[in-house]
Amino acid sequence: MIKRETLEEKQIGIYFITLIISVFVGLYWKETNILEKAIEPVIGILLYSMFCQIPFLQLKQALKDRSFFKAILFGNFLLIPLLVWILIRIFPTTSIITLGILLVLLTPCIDYVIVFSHLGKGNSKAVLASTPLLFILQMLLLPLYLWIFLGKETIGIIEITPFVKAFLHLIVIPFLLSIITQVLSKSNSKSGKAILDFSGWLPVPLMALTFFVVIASQIGVLYNNPEPILKVVPIYVAFAIIAPFIGKLSAKIFRVNFYGSRAISFSTSTRNSLVVLPLALALPAPENQLVAVVIVTQTIVEIFFELLYIKAIPLLTKAKDN
Repeated sequence: MIKRETLEEKQIGIYFITLIISVFVGLYWKETNILEKAIEPVIGILLYSMFCQIPFLQLKQALKDRSFFKAILFGNFLLIPLLVWILIRIFPTTSIITLGILLVLLTPCIDYVIVFSHLGKGNSKAVLASTPLLFILQMLLLPLYLWIFLGKETIGIIEITPFVKAFLHLIVIPFLLSIITQVLSKSNSKSGKAILDFSGWLPVPLMALTFFVVIASQIGVLYNNPEPILKVVPIYVAFAIIAPFIGKLSAKIFRVNFYGSRAISFSTSTRNSLVVLPLALALPAPENQLVAVVIVTQTIVEIFFELLYIKAIPLLTKAKDN
């Protein structure tokens, strides 16, 4: 029988196979729009399974790490916007395409970055502890960034409701359920222990399922709209290459340990693509579809790079670096 450790060791191969299958299904199955409805619940269950693996009693210690919080905020809300500003000037696009780029690249991930930080041997507890703060600040700062980058006419198109809904469904509910599971487990409840043990098997297959539903449901749109993709892919690839180094730089400035540095690199590299997608779809037609395509393109580029980050970021930041 396969062991959990074996499953985790084989995860990259599992993900690559999943990506190939999802592209094939997305291009040849006509009913892939059905899969869009599965994206949010699949991510929610994934986060629940991941939260169950994090000992929340130790989160107080993570919250005490002020250097980590300073570094993750400095990297995400000062250095990353500076990088994005440079990239959109090196690779100029239309205002609508730029809007999509800004929506996704200026908002740090608050959900599956925790999973990748864990898989990449980073301080996932500290990332988890930072998610409410990251969420609040991105909500406050995103309109300001858009005003600076595009002008004041963009402020009116940002709606807070999709963000709040996503935060509730993807963070709060899975978080509370995982706490209940851990409490039941510690109270010598057989059912609680069984659920907690079972949840440890879920992150890898659920991450693969997340990749499948996102790519299979959106690859057709990308295939039928290649022009925007050609314009934004160079920006996303450049961002994906540079962003981990920005995280490491921010961690070094604030003297964060190597586990925290890895987590910050994951945070600066991983964007809120799946959460900001409802913002794009809430825009007036037909611009909403174009902005959605721009955001989904980033998702696909990011997924490929995340698979590399799992191995590359631990090599980028080793114990001897601190």
